[in-house]
Amino acid sequence: MSIALYLDHNVRRAVAAGLRQRGVDVLTAHEDGAAELDDELLLARVAELGRVFFTHDDDFLAIADRWLEAERPFLGIVYVHQYRMTVRQIIVELELIAKAGDPADMQSRVEFLPL
Repeated sequence: MSIALYLDHNVRRAVAAGLRQRGVDVLTAHEDGAAELDDELLLARVAELGRVFFTHDDDFLAIADRWLEAERPFLGIVYVHQYRMTVRQIIVELELIAKAGDPADMQSRVEFLPL
């Protein structure tokens, strides 16, 4: 089973385009009309949609910690600092996660790129 991804508003549009060209199920915060949501509400929205969240925003790392302590589930977060990897490298690694991963393996987990 593949993993559906949700991209934060701060992720370059080229990442979504590249992933779609490779057959990955992607929804962006802009497309979902959620780009202006508070971070906690956005993560709740992503969890409601059953998608793994990709972001460059390290605020979500603190939110994930709080949610884990409160035993509040989310499907997973993938994080990389925006200057750590190229767009192409991000696409390759997210494609690997999406196509080879199992949603159950990402449950309430934070994954850091590069893998």
